[in-house]
Amino acid sequence: MSTVTSPAEVRAEAASALLASNRRRRRIRRWIAIGTLPLTLVALLFVGKLLSMYAFAHQSISAYVADDYAGSEASARGQEFLNWFEPYKAPFNVGTALAGAEQLPEARAKLEEALDLATGLEVCGVRINLAIVIERMGDAARADGDGAGAAQLYAEALTVTTEMPEECNSEEAQQQSSDPSRDMQQSKDDLEDRLKQKQQQEQQPEQQEQPQEQQQEQPSDDKLEELKDKLEQGTQERDQQQGGDGGGSGTDKPW
Repeated sequence: MSTVTSPAEVRAEAASALLASNRRRRRIRRWIAIGTLPLTLVALLFVGKLLSMYAFAHQSISAYVADDYAGSEASARGQEFLNWFEPYKAPFNVGTALAGAEQLPEARAKLEEALDLATGLEVCGVRINLAIVIERMGDAARADGDGAGAAQLYAEALTVTTEMPEECNSEEAQQQSSDPSRDMQQSKDDLEDRLKQKQQQEQQPEQQEQPQEQQQEQPSDDKLEELKDKLEQGTQERDQQQGGDGGGSGTDKPW
């Protein structure tokens, strides 16, 4: 004979089933949370890196415009941490800040690092800044009296500009420039003209000095004739004093 389930028992069974269902859902949610935790962390890191990258870039540019090159460099170095996105920008900004502070060899090293990391139209602005830094290194060498070193640096800077891709003359390259107010093609042309002129100025003194040195090394014909006459006169006087016949033999060369 079957027994009749009371309402209280029915409610108890329903509550038990509900609790079991809730426990299963909580376990599922927990495992889903654990499984997606790495993706969540990566997403948060991605967003944080993007925000910090633009923040550091803005700070670096603002400091550079205000002639605060140390502050610009410090902000640019903040971009180097986990430098995944547009990796050339961190060394490019650091190198540009160092150039403003007249730390030219260090600036050149950073800009060359940026050039190795740049792709496509990114190389255009990097090459212009790198060439300007090398040009200024040449100016410093010339000021120190190292004409040969200055000419070599001007030649290196000229090579950097002449190897710029043809795409750098496009409107798209102008729009991607770190300084859109600067005409990239005009800057390149002016830089090349200036470098060629400086290179020629350093080479001309060397060409002028060579004939002068040769002229100083070889006495003129009039000088040689004068020395010869004096030697012959001295020989004749010596022969006369020694009772010779005055027909002096030969003379030694004055050198």
